[in-house]
Amino acid sequence: MFSERMGYIVWVSDLKAARTLEKYGTVHYMSRKMHYVVMYMNADRAEEMVRNIGRLPFVKKIERSYRNEIKTEYTQGVPDKTRFYSL
Repeated sequence: MFSERMGYIVWVSDLKAARTLEKYGTVHYMSRKMHYVVMYMNADRAEEMVRNIGRLPFVKKIERSYRNEIKTEYTQGVPDKTRFYSL
């Protein structure tokens, strides 16, 4: 139903020109202070899009986001000590 999405962080030199990145994927966030754009695109065309984005004159560097690969299920390996400190 939903296609696999990949996240990329694109470091730019000009934020006004970075608005054109919307035609390559979904722009999630633009940092005005640190000059980067967080964007998502379909995984099946991601390599082609990254090559095209890298050719743009205002793009400094492109990094892949590993957010979807980070484990978000946590286990409690340490026993809960709050019962010892309750009144």
